[in-house]
Amino acid sequence: MDQAAAEALVLGFKYIGAGLAAIGVLGGGIGIGIVAGGAVEAMGRNPDATPTIQTNMILGLAFSEATAIYALAVALIILFAA
Repeated sequence: MDQAAAEALVLGFKYIGAGLAAIGVLGGGIGIGIVAGGAVEAMGRNPDATPTIQTNMILGLAFSEATAIYALAVALIILFAA
């Protein structure tokens, strides 16, 4: 295997790795949808508990979004720093 073929193979593996790491962003989107849907349903059933539900919903959204940002950061590190 010559040098150009080896570099092309490494570049291809980098793209595959970054794509697999970016799948984690999908999990963040699904998590946000589930949390927001459950919160809206709970607020509809018990409007008096809206402030408590809304606070917990915002925390859940933040944690779910954080995992998506970590997955994106790993994908970008694989592409540009590795």
